[in-house]
Formats: sequence, structure tokens, C-alpha cells
Amino acid sequence: MMTRIDEAAAYLKNIFQDRQPVAGIVLGSGLGSLADKIEDRVVVPYKDIPGFPVSTAIGHKGNLILGELGGKTVLAMQGRFHYYEGYDMQTVTIGIRTMSKLGIENLFVSNAAGGCNPDFKVGDLMIIKDHISFFPNPLIGPNMEEFGPRFPDMTAAYDLEFIALAEQIALQEEIALRKGVYLGSTGPTYETPAEVRFYRTIGADALGMSTIPEVIVARHCGMRVFGMSVITNISNFDNCSGELNDGDDVIKQADIAAGKMCLLFSRMIASL
Repeated sequence: MMTRIDEAAAYLKNIFQDRQPVAGIVLGSGLGSLADKIEDRVVVPYKDIPGFPVSTAIGHKGNLILGELGGKTVLAMQGRFHYYEGYDMQTVTIGIRTMSKLGIENLFVSNAAGGCNPDFKVGDLMIIKDHISFFPNPLIGPNMEEFGPRFPDMTAAYDLEFIALAEQIALQEEIALRKGVYLGSTGPTYETPAEVRFYRTIGADALGMSTIPEVIVARHCGMRVFGMSVITNISNFDNCSGELNDGDDVIKQADIAAGKMCLLFSRMIASL
């Protein structure tokens, strides 16, 4: 794995030359349109990067994009890798390790999620303040000492200063924000109503199938992390045949909300 990470980083350094990104961005399902706001960009398909897998999920284009956002150089993953695609956890998080190798110290992650907080509605933006993981931990196995300690602390996995900054910007821009706990499970099935009720009982506000492995690895690498979920569907608490989850509609709703998220990310990155 270290060889794969080193080869990917060396390949990208050769392409990017002396351009140094200050932040990494991971764009979730249907949120790849934020990449269109990145200026003066260099686009590198995942399939061209040594050691990288390809992204097969709906709404994930599979490109790494270097360019300018908020007046700062950023490196964006236009699509991520998921455990449900059959990749092991080290492969799922190879993009984050590669960003760390490239000197990136700030990570902005986004996802499309189902709302299981009854106060949430489709189209809401939720700041992730904490998470609950039902994934295998990506740090299982020999510790990569080059990146971080054996037992990284996760008390403030989502940077408190970033959260305060996002709330300040949202107030200025008159963008309504939610704040809550993101629960990640393996997928690719949507949750059963019984699971939704259980997850809500243990403190979840939004449900998804990604993000947490990336955040764990980012914290292991010493990165500051900001996370945001777009509520693209409302999770079903009851077994009602008329209320079914639909993957295409998730993408549609994410695309509608992407503009507000892009504004927030741009202004936050501008402050770095």
C-alpha cells in the first residue's frame, strides 16, 4: 500500500509541478458539479493514476482535479471509493493518504445522506459534528507510522473552528444549516425501517455509506476536517410501500443543493 501511495503521489507531483494545494475536497454522490467551479484546473482521471482504483458508484465521475477555488489552490476528488464497491478499506482511503503525501493539511468532505432526524427535510445542509461508524476501521493492520500514531484521538474529529466558521458564513449568506451526527454503514442496500429507528435511537441524524473511513484516515494523517451532508431523501421509519428510496432521485436532490454547499466551501477555503 505504501508503494501505491508513493507512486500515486509522485505521478501527481510531476503533473502539478510547483502548484501546492492547501485543501483537499471529496465530493459525494451528485455533488461533483462543485468541481465545475474550480478554475485554472488540471483534470486527472483516476484510471490514469498509478495504484488508484476507479469509481463505479452512480454520480461519481472519477477525476482528481487541481485548481483554484476561493482564491486558493485545491485538490478535489470528483467521486470517491466505497467499501460496497468491493474495495478494501486501505484502497477506499488511498485518495486521502495521497493528499497527505502531497502536503495537504485541510480536508473538506461531502456526501448525500438520508435524514433520520424527523426535523430534517430534503435539501437541507447538515454540518457533521460527529459520526457513528458501522464500517471496519481503515486503520486495522500494521500502523503506517509515516502518517500518524497507532491510536489516533477522535474526540474532535470534525474541526471545531471550521464548524464555527461555516456557521458564521452561513449566517452572512442567509443559508440555513443543520448540525448533527452522521452514521455510516456499508450499504449498498438502503436501511430497513427497523434499522432507521435503531440508528435514530442511538443518536444518528443522517445516514450514509461513505465519508467516515476518509475522516478516520485524515485524522490519522493529522489533517483538519470539515464535513457536510446534503439531505437528499428522508429515511423511512415505517414499512410503507409508497415511500421507497431511489438512487436517481438522490443524485437529483444533491445537484440542487450543491450550489449552496459550493458557496460555503469556497468562502471557508478562502479563509485558509
